[in-house]
Amino acid sequence: MREFNELMSSIEEGNYLPFYLLSGVEPYFIDQIESKITDHLLDEASRSFDYSLFYGKEVEASHIVEAAKRFPMLSSHHLVVVREAQHLDKYMDVIADYLSNPQPTTVLVLCYKYKIFDKRKKLYKNGKKIGVIYDSKPLYDNQLGPWILEKLKASGFSTDNIGLQLLCEALGNDLNKIEKEIDKLKIVLSEGTIVSPDLIQKHVGFSKDYNNFELYKALGKRDFNKCCQIVKYMSENSKNHPLVLTISGLNTFFRRVLIYHGLEDKSKAASSLGVNPYFLKDYQHAASVFNLKQASKGIYFTLEADLKSKGVGVKSGNYKGVIQDLLVKVFAV
Repeated sequence: MREFNELMSSIEEGNYLPFYLLSGVEPYFIDQIESKITDHLLDEASRSFDYSLFYGKEVEASHIVEAAKRFPMLSSHHLVVVREAQHLDKYMDVIADYLSNPQPTTVLVLCYKYKIFDKRKKLYKNGKKIGVIYDSKPLYDNQLGPWILEKLKASGFSTDNIGLQLLCEALGNDLNKIEKEIDKLKIVLSEGTIVSPDLIQKHVGFSKDYNNFELYKALGKRDFNKCCQIVKYMSENSKNHPLVLTISGLNTFFRRVLIYHGLEDKSKAASSLGVNPYFLKDYQHAASVFNLKQASKGIYFTLEADLKSKGVGVKSGNYKGVIQDLLVKVFAV
């Protein structure tokens, strides 16, 4: 995030470079940087003359270079943006040659999404000498909560720890989806609203009582009946509760219990587990009802469930059957 914030600040200050290669698996940051460059470099009048937008699927590399060599007419720079640049992989050397002697009044932006650009390529080496190479990475789990809080704050909202956990659970790490949902809240809620679990259930469409977060809490209390109730609801609403995320979350739950058992200094448990200190008590209690052997077995059973969900060793890896089988084994240890 530091690199992203520094780049955005540099653009706001008008420090433009001849070339930006924005690549990586997280499209959100790529879109944000592209928009920031466009909005700060061009006004409405100059967009008609000093802005060239191409799509990698539809353009030849030579046409991009031709546009990049033009002089600006109204703005200080001619902006050339190439979206879906990953489809130009075979022709990047043409653009790389241009970067050896770029037009100083052109800003060329390549948006290369869903994968990291190959650092061995000529374009990467030439581009690094004159411009910015940005690797757009997904947020880690421990970064997601603070990022959502910052977005809520910027929109005039706040939430508590439970609300934040629900939003993380409901929206996952799809940053574009999170921003859209917060934009929706801006339409229906007044500024200064505390986004409570009830409001999340009402406007985000996510149950505050039946979700993975509540499943982990029930599991940490060894409440088998509650676990089965939650699994039944989630299996009937699998669009909002993908099986792969449920299994992954259960694996993380048992891994954190295992880590907690191994900590000599429990005062640092929250940071070691990568959880909000508010939720540490849940893992403290879980560690009291799942010993080392049981937590280890829990990890083994989640890996087994993952294979079953993919059809390995079973005829049908349905949601409810896979998770209930996992729970039965976990509680039997």
